[in-house]
Amino acid sequence: MGRRAKHPRSEQWPQQAEPPAVELRAVRRLHGRGDSAVQALRGVDLVLPRGSFTAVMGPSGSGKSTFLQCAAGEVLLGGEEITRLSENRLTELRRSRIGFVFQSFNLLPSLTVQQNVLLPQRLAGQRQDRRLAKELLAQVGLEEHGGRRPGQLSGGQQQRVAIARALVTRPEVVFADEPTGALDTRTAQEVLGLLRRAVDSMGATIVMVTHDPVAASHADRVLFLADGALAGTLERPDPQSVADRMIRLTSAAASAGHGSAGGAGAVAA
Repeated sequence: MGRRAKHPRSEQWPQQAEPPAVELRAVRRLHGRGDSAVQALRGVDLVLPRGSFTAVMGPSGSGKSTFLQCAAGEVLLGGEEITRLSENRLTELRRSRIGFVFQSFNLLPSLTVQQNVLLPQRLAGQRQDRRLAKELLAQVGLEEHGGRRPGQLSGGQQQRVAIARALVTRPEVVFADEPTGALDTRTAQEVLGLLRRAVDSMGATIVMVTHDPVAASHADRVLFLADGALAGTLERPDPQSVADRMIRLTSAAASAGHGSAGGAGAVAA
């Protein structure tokens, strides 16, 4: 797959000399206690630039779904250290500065499409910007569907609504968890194209967890996790190179009895 051309940034996300969108410093995560405790993350250091599209992959149990949920270490969002914030402040931050796209869409069936898009602004106590919601729906090809209910839309259309909802607060970063997992191949490609354009045309920052090498190939780079540690990166990914790296990681994890820190390091590149 050739390198995607960059497009002029939208004014919605000013691209100034600012801190990275997300920065992790020695992030650790422990699940459980005592002898049954599992080290999900083992001191991860990472910088995610603004206006970038990053895919996160790894064998099952590698820690890819929890790599930003830290119990020790530091996580900075737009230069602000958030690890020690109160739960109320964290809730406010999630509502106003982070966008989410889920595999199951998570739209509220009782609300219209436009109301679903505006929900993050409503929850954050912001003025509901209906003009922005209409603009975002137009960008995802659903400008005429604002008055419909989610149940009247196809799965691909519902995921488009979810993408518009994730962008409505102009967040520091959008986290997408298997956003194409419930979609057919053609619809998945359309959704991935929308995420790509959100980065290239709007300057959004996207982090996508996925198992799919084709989905990962839409990103600027792929981060590989194994046994809770970074096990390499791949710039300018294509589906075959991503699949080859995943085969190596999965084989290493299997031969090590589902992983150890040393096993992860053995395949880092």
